[in-house]
Amino acid sequence: MSQIRSANNSQITTSLAALGVVFGDIGTSPLYAMRECFTGSHGVSLTPSNIFGVLSLILWSLIFIVSVKYLAFVMRADNKGEGGILALMALLLPKDDRKVRKYIQPVVAMGLAGAVLLYGDGIITPAITVLGAVEGLKVVTPLFEPYVMLISLGIIIGLFLIQSKGTATIGKVFGPVILLWFVVLAVMGVYGISMNTGIFAALNPGHGVSFLLENKFHGFVVLGSIFLVVTGGEALYADMGHFGLKPIQMGWFFVALPSLLLHYFGQGALLLTVPEAIANPFYALAPSQLIYPLVALSTAAAVIASQALITGAFSLTQQAVHLGFLPRIKIKHTSATEQGQIYIPFANWALMIGTVFVVVMFKNSSALAAAYGIAVTGTMAITTILTCLVAYRLWHWNLVAVWTAAIVLLTIDLAFLGANALKIVHGGWFPLLLGLGLFVIMTTWKRGRQILASRVLSAMKPLDRFVAETVPLVKFRVPGVAVMLTGRTEGIPPALAHNLKINKIIHEKVILLTVLTLDVAHCDVAAELSVEPVGPDFYRVIARYGFMDEPNVPDVIRLCQQKGLPVDPASAIYIIGRETLIATEDPGMALWREQLFAFMTRNAQSAMTYFSLPEKQVIEIGVQIRI
Repeated sequence: MSQIRSANNSQITTSLAALGVVFGDIGTSPLYAMRECFTGSHGVSLTPSNIFGVLSLILWSLIFIVSVKYLAFVMRADNKGEGGILALMALLLPKDDRKVRKYIQPVVAMGLAGAVLLYGDGIITPAITVLGAVEGLKVVTPLFEPYVMLISLGIIIGLFLIQSKGTATIGKVFGPVILLWFVVLAVMGVYGISMNTGIFAALNPGHGVSFLLENKFHGFVVLGSIFLVVTGGEALYADMGHFGLKPIQMGWFFVALPSLLLHYFGQGALLLTVPEAIANPFYALAPSQLIYPLVALSTAAAVIASQALITGAFSLTQQAVHLGFLPRIKIKHTSATEQGQIYIPFANWALMIGTVFVVVMFKNSSALAAAYGIAVTGTMAITTILTCLVAYRLWHWNLVAVWTAAIVLLTIDLAFLGANALKIVHGGWFPLLLGLGLFVIMTTWKRGRQILASRVLSAMKPLDRFVAETVPLVKFRVPGVAVMLTGRTEGIPPALAHNLKINKIIHEKVILLTVLTLDVAHCDVAAELSVEPVGPDFYRVIARYGFMDEPNVPDVIRLCQQKGLPVDPASAIYIIGRETLIATEDPGMALWREQLFAFMTRNAQSAMTYFSLPEKQVIEIGVQIRI
């Protein structure tokens, strides 16, 4: 009984932490979503029928997209507990099934496109939520108007400065705050509903259908604003590895969803009674004497809202690095017990610079709302396609079920995508341009590594010939063990050949170590480790990791002892090659892409740091390679 109680308490604690990280984005949409449906050049007129229609569409969008699509369908497609679009893509990348190899390139292209669009969302989310909250100060007095942007920038910079504390620490602090936020949303909603209980008629989906039929194209355009209520839904999937599925489900169904629905219905009832409240319906729901505390709470919630996409971007970056789409960068694990809780300094500062730029460029939340959504809808549509492929290939659904799910989900996704596409000229170009740049970087790195591997492989001497013909000619074998790191499982590494050519020596015992990243989130390194003798005192060792694992070469050497290879990692010498790439006009990539690849290679994290090598036992050998 005590174990059951302890497990339940653990689930509740994790759910509370998940509230503080995962639901902030979708939970702060009431700050601006309803207002944007009825204001500006794209808004519809504030009539009772339109209020009922918009509210009905908000209700069923939340239920269908978040509850049904993500929590009941997409989040079943976890990669050993990890979520996110790259984890989803990895599920569809078989290495040994020739029948589906022709589909790999489209899958990779869609996965990368969804990933880079998510980065655009990660930049805009902190900007729009913090601005939307701080703008509440203007409701109190216009004297604050000149300072809204400066206050927002200070809050945003502070948010990124605390990221190194780790997801768990942040979640423990933010969880109670966001719980209070949802309680306040619910109370405000109940207060608004008490003004006009007839608002419950919006539960009828017919009002949403009538709204679209009556407003025609204008109603379609408003879908772009209605979509603001579900932005953050994709973060539930991206952050699944941080907390797990059940805590996220508990947080949504027991706290977030009922609070959001009550609040949106409260805003709808308020607008039916006091139409002029449309200028800022969120703050209009609160008594004037409580505006200051509400602004403070809203700002705290807005900061928390940004956390979901930031942590999602960290997970996405780690997956991209280990899957070979980004160079090695520093990744810090912030929890001794949860593998998914990480901090990536480079990604953090890049997101901060991008967010500050967006705030300065767009200046207010309404302008940002005009740019917000296109990246998220693109990611959601791609997620639907990939999940349907998973349902067919891995879950073995029949084609009728797969096509039914695809048609229903994509009809909704593409409707929202089409409505948001109209925002491109009003600022939606920014996340698309950012995504295009990241797509070029990721594909250039992947292709560059493939070209580099082929160049190196073509110049390699077969290992068996090297051991049989070259090694016996070496007059002096240096005492000790040399661990030569190589990215390939065949041939001899350039660093070994270069060392022999220049220094005329080879160590007494040589281990050729290759670290492979598999298309699974986590891997039992000990079980997957292979040690193969390839000659007198020559060994080929292959260590396999999941794309969410952190490679550690000294640990691999220790595990080799269990495979019958007696090696002390404390006395081994680790030899790594530092490749200097020379861009040429040889076939492969355009010259500018080769130059970009060479630049990224020069600035990648050193192999010594990435593989956790002891710096006093490392020798680097430089090798020039033309690509």
